[in-house]
Amino acid sequence: MARMILGMSEEELFSQGHSACAGCGSALAIRYALKAAGKDTIVVQSTGCMEVISTATPLSAWQVPYIHTAFECGPADASGIDRALKKLGRRKNVNILVFAGDGGTFDIGLQSLSGMIERGHKVCYVCNDNEAYMNTGIQRSGSTPKYAYTTTTPFGKKIHAKQEYKKPLPFILAAHRMPYVATASVAYPQDFVKKVKKALSQDGPSYVQIFSPCVPGWKYDPSQTIAIAKIAVETGVTPLYEIEHGKFILTKKFDKFNPVKEYYKTQGRFKGMDEKELTEMQKHVDNEWKFLLSKENDYFF
Repeated sequence: MARMILGMSEEELFSQGHSACAGCGSALAIRYALKAAGKDTIVVQSTGCMEVISTATPLSAWQVPYIHTAFECGPADASGIDRALKKLGRRKNVNILVFAGDGGTFDIGLQSLSGMIERGHKVCYVCNDNEAYMNTGIQRSGSTPKYAYTTTTPFGKKIHAKQEYKKPLPFILAAHRMPYVATASVAYPQDFVKKVKKALSQDGPSYVQIFSPCVPGWKYDPSQTIAIAKIAVETGVTPLYEIEHGKFILTKKFDKFNPVKEYYKTQGRFKGMDEKELTEMQKHVDNEWKFLLSKENDYFF
């Protein structure tokens, strides 16, 4: 019944037996996305945690055609697949999904992603956003939030972890005038599946960024993945929205948000934050939401 409500396929296209950490949010995101896309899908995956845990030679967790490529090459490879299928007259009923982490999306792969969008390829790009380079040792990325601990932004006496705000990548990509951009969360699978289906239905490039908690990188108990993802939305830290053909729509709103400190206290990566920094982040989230509410049902282009 739950699968029917969620609009998910009964078939498991990302199989059990992979080596992801217990409580891995990104593994859930891939499973949900493939259930939305179905078996007539080709996956391109940039280097990252999800590639390592799913492709231990000679085994594979992928039950669809799959290509692993370098950090920066996912969108380029997907562009080639799109062109090849069109040339062969086989493009119509095949979905092309790119999976990459925030490191391969916000930073290393941004140029390639921008080019794919500018050329107008019919590809759905899914960013598993766990807010750091987790595969290579928990280094900061452009997605890492301010005051988060990483191995390259440690807690110090003068500087408390990362000092820059998270890059607003969905808005940067929407400025390309692409058909569809959305944010999602593993805590709301029905919303995510709906957005992936909508993304795949576009006649052109689409981007879905899914908030995916990481147990070792965020330092929390594995049983709390969904709870933390839900608190992130309930405190306003992680807004859920879509930008369809330039129109901005909030897909999850609350009459009143919980204090942001309820989110920050759930993870060891924020343990170095003091009251002044918590107050700053509360103000930042409040200002971000004022901006988002001012743009609702408005057009970016």
